[in-house]
Amino acid sequence: MICCSSISLLLPLRIQLFSWLYFLPLYSIFFGIHVAFVSGECLICREDQMSLLLQLKNTLKFNAAASSNLVSWNPSTDCCSWRGLTWDATGHVVALDLSSQSISGGFSSSSSIFSLQHLQSLNLANNTFYSSQIPSGFHKLVNLTYLNLSNSGFSGQIPIEISLLTRLVTIDFSTLYYIPGAPTLKLENPNLTTLVQNLNELRELHLNGVNISAEGKDWCQALSSSVSKLQVLSLSNSFLSGPIDSSLKKLQSLTRIHLDNNNFSAPVPHLFANFSNLIHLQLSSCGLYGTFPEKIFQLRTLKILDLSNNKVLEGSLPEFPLNGSLETLVLSDTEFSGEVPNSIGNLKRLTGIELARCNFSGSIPKAMTDLTQLVNLDFSHNNFSGPIPSFSFSRNLTQINVSHNYLAGQIPSSHWDGLVSLVTLDLSGNGFTGQIPSSLGQLRQLESLDLSLNKLSGEIPTQLTTLSSLSFLNLSFNQLVGSIPKGGKFLRFSENSFVGNRGLCGSPLNASCEDATPPTSEEIQWKYIAPELGFVTGLGIVYWPLLLCKRWRKCYYKHVDGILSRILHNQDQGRQSCGRRAHRIRRRRM
Repeated sequence: MICCSSISLLLPLRIQLFSWLYFLPLYSIFFGIHVAFVSGECLICREDQMSLLLQLKNTLKFNAAASSNLVSWNPSTDCCSWRGLTWDATGHVVALDLSSQSISGGFSSSSSIFSLQHLQSLNLANNTFYSSQIPSGFHKLVNLTYLNLSNSGFSGQIPIEISLLTRLVTIDFSTLYYIPGAPTLKLENPNLTTLVQNLNELRELHLNGVNISAEGKDWCQALSSSVSKLQVLSLSNSFLSGPIDSSLKKLQSLTRIHLDNNNFSAPVPHLFANFSNLIHLQLSSCGLYGTFPEKIFQLRTLKILDLSNNKVLEGSLPEFPLNGSLETLVLSDTEFSGEVPNSIGNLKRLTGIELARCNFSGSIPKAMTDLTQLVNLDFSHNNFSGPIPSFSFSRNLTQINVSHNYLAGQIPSSHWDGLVSLVTLDLSGNGFTGQIPSSLGQLRQLESLDLSLNKLSGEIPTQLTTLSSLSFLNLSFNQLVGSIPKGGKFLRFSENSFVGNRGLCGSPLNASCEDATPPTSEEIQWKYIAPELGFVTGLGIVYWPLLLCKRWRKCYYKHVDGILSRILHNQDQGRQSCGRRAHRIRRRRM
């Protein structure tokens, strides 16, 4: 039950609410404010802000079919339905997202975008401004905290005005695809030191593909002295040189370090092991050498480590701690060696491991079966030996490549159960024996199967013809026999998929199965076999008694001597008879 005092308090509030609603049209007329109700919330759009946005739309060059945000900016529609915009409570635009809108021009220092002075976030990423320079009007956007111009086709010098945006938290000027000789962004004047000297609030710096051209001591000290709160440092392919300076260790808040595709030509510094918050370390293709510090592997927070394509970088895998957080490990094209420890099974979160073209040896540990989250495995071109372990518990696997090792033994049928997502299977260049398991025919998503250069025997399982997604097959240079199965994708494979198997026949090989197939027991031609059996039997009847019985041997030799004596006696008489006949002929002639 509500008392009279409560009613007396509620009545003035209701009167104020209705009076505010009554005067809303007057506010809209006198102050140029548009009000709309969306899901119970009132969104206010100022007329001057809408006018600036429409002016921006009219100056930009864009493809209307691919720019849903700009097309939605229509003065005849509710401002709350305009896409890519965030309005604050006072009707000002605070966030503008025109990323991936096929904008190709019309963005200059005189653009109305620089009059949106309440703007805090601006995203123009993934457009094509055709090698135009970044406008210098950014100093007007003093409230900007997020600026993303990545992959937008800008080139030339990054303007010094960017350094005046002291509230910036995130900068992204990255270029995803670097084309040698093509115009790029660069930091010369101002250089990196000048750009970041006032950006004390910066948390993320993305300058991938920007030509910084700085030596290790210069770029490391520029960052450590100005952006102490930095969490993400991404300077891939930025023409940096080494060695990496020890001053970088001051940036203890770093969680992601991307420095790949630079020419450091130096060892990996131990300081990376001191970043207790490090999640992602990307150092591929950096010309690194020496021995990689094992302690970096054991960082509790590390999820991604990529050291690939450092041709002379050496190292070995340590014992991994229980419940390690590592998710991706890429060491391909390095000089890492030794065995893969059984503790690899402790990395329960591991989704990708690439050790291709290294010097690893020993057996592939059975503990690999514990990696149930594994998606990609590449152990190709190493010195692994022994049997292949089961991967049937890694149900998310899409690629298995253990080619060009010294693996041996049979390929167990049960090892492939449940791999419903497997796309690529490469076991080529090993010493596998036995038959091709028919269970491979259950890998419905399989697109590439390479079992070449092994010692596999038997017939090709007909179940492989049911792999409807199979686009590459290589069974060459094994010891397979029988007729090549027909049907499915097998009809499209060339003879290169089957060459080097002397016992195989049928299309697409030239060998006819009628000529190549050995006869069965029902088809044996006894007319050829019987004389051979008779000869062998007769020879045995004669030979074995002579070998085993001395009396038989004497009789045999006496009998043979008698035959030879008669033959020789007859020959002597023949010669004497011929001699007398010749003498009589000579006397008659005389």
